[in-house]
Amino acid sequence: MDTNRRIQLAKKSLKGISIGDAFGESFFGERKLMLNYIEERTIPETTWEFTDDTVMAISVFEQLERSGTIDQDDLAQQFSINHNKDVNRGYGATARRILREIGEGGNWKVISRNAFEGMGSMGNGASMRVGPIGAYYYDNLNEVKHQAKLSAEITHSNIEGITGAIAVSIATALATKFNIESTEVSPKNFIESIIKELPDSDTKSKVNKSLSVPYSYNIETVRNILGDGTKIMVQDTVPFSIWCAAHNLNAFDEALWKAVSILGDRDTICAIVAGITIMSCDEKSIPKDWQNSVEKFEKSIFRKTNKYI
Repeated sequence: MDTNRRIQLAKKSLKGISIGDAFGESFFGERKLMLNYIEERTIPETTWEFTDDTVMAISVFEQLERSGTIDQDDLAQQFSINHNKDVNRGYGATARRILREIGEGGNWKVISRNAFEGMGSMGNGASMRVGPIGAYYYDNLNEVKHQAKLSAEITHSNIEGITGAIAVSIATALATKFNIESTEVSPKNFIESIIKELPDSDTKSKVNKSLSVPYSYNIETVRNILGDGTKIMVQDTVPFSIWCAAHNLNAFDEALWKAVSILGDRDTICAIVAGITIMSCDEKSIPKDWQNSVEKFEKSIFRKTNKYI
């Protein structure tokens, strides 16, 4: 496959991330009211602006757009530059500190390793931005894992943070591959295919646990088993996101309604789910009004180049 086609696939995943991110962000509010909106399949009044999830994914996409690989030093700087362009995009406290220190000339390798008293971050931030890597390298899972690890280490040196990035990028790669090859896959086989590519970790164990969770379970039960992202940790975010995507590979809109219904880390979970399922679903399942309403990353202040767009 030629480079231009790979870039277009990566761009498609980024588009999904931006829609899911802005969609999920729309549902932060009084719990009972949000549940009513979800039950009625109505989106609250919203600006459809995306958050740091998409901002960071734009930088990852641009790495692929320029050279087809992750240059860690360059990506670290671009993360910091884009953070400074608009600090009010929902960055967590640790991410803000890391990106600020990088911008002040700090060594990202040292800064990343020193997070959380030397353990490194196991937050979900590296997972939310890697969809374009999976889409770009969909036919080479070893390269997907390598590039995902490179992209994660800049801010998440902990094995859990890295595993989350690998899991989401592999899920996106498989969704892309199955769509291109017109292959049907069950949720079970999809999840099992991801698990075998993951390093031993708590995240891998919890993704494996999702195999025993029927889609018919009450969402409160699912939350108790798989988490809902409110801890902002990979183990609390990625297992549910992959489970949700696996059961909705052919239905983008249904995937997002299910994702937001858990009412946890809404923007991040929806960004992850959308970045995966947009690669495998029928284009008709992506509501036109969602596509037309979301903030356009192509024209965003966070874009460094408009090549190929």
